[in-house]
Amino acid sequence: MKRLLLALLLAWGLQAQAVQVTDDRGVAVELPGSPQRIVSLLPSLTEVVCELGACERLVGVDNYSNWPAAVRQLPRAGGLEDANIEIIVSLRPDVVLLSVSSRALARLEGLGLKVVALEPKTLADVQRVIGKVGQVLGVPGALALWQRIDGGVQRVARELPAGLRGTEVYFEVNSGPYAASESSFIGEMLARIGAANVVSGKLGPFPKLNPEFVVRADPQVIMISDRNALALKDRPGWSRIRAIRDGRVCMFTPAQGDVLVRPGPRMAEAAQLMSQCLQGRYQGRAP
Repeated sequence: MKRLLLALLLAWGLQAQAVQVTDDRGVAVELPGSPQRIVSLLPSLTEVVCELGACERLVGVDNYSNWPAAVRQLPRAGGLEDANIEIIVSLRPDVVLLSVSSRALARLEGLGLKVVALEPKTLADVQRVIGKVGQVLGVPGALALWQRIDGGVQRVARELPAGLRGTEVYFEVNSGPYAASESSFIGEMLARIGAANVVSGKLGPFPKLNPEFVVRADPQVIMISDRNALALKDRPGWSRIRAIRDGRVCMFTPAQGDVLVRPGPRMAEAAQLMSQCLQGRYQGRAP
């Protein structure tokens, strides 16, 4: 009985210990204790919380958080542009995790909610954000999680045949077209596994391109969502692009797209999808 009481007291003490974290705005956010009620408004942050073993603390998520399966039953609180303030407040969160660019940020703070804004844009950012989330949660394992992700990407890189290194790739994140450049975490992943990105990092992480730019770049491989891939040949001049001419267009399903564009725990899986595409072993590859 004494041991049980001691364990409960220790657990209470850990929970009551104040937590202070500086978010990606440079704002020092102080929490009275380890948060037990968390709302996450960014899918990658949702995934990090769960991978650090705190999925049960989530009481609400954004409209797009869908992994792991446990979060699909949670209340939905909108997205980056349309967060539902009333729902978030009704969930009585100890802290709200969201993007620096979220429109809801100032409003939530104005209502007195604790807000931690994090923005993973590069691989270094992902490592830092995982550490910050671990700090907020008051749990160990952030470094081990990053090492597991990084090690997985390294293994994929070692497995890519030497003859495929330097393959020129165009990665489209959305119609527009918006691309992942060398300076984005997607571009860094492509570089890590040995591919060459045709979109310079000088244009920003996810620039909107003139379609003629891609025609001139003439990539050997195109990576794109299956929803946008069907109309590629109809874009002026795109039928001349090597990737389309040679049938080297990898069309990813929505679920695979989630893996590829979320800077979080599943990045080694994303690297594997990229590698399979380069090797022509990807099931969604265009004929």
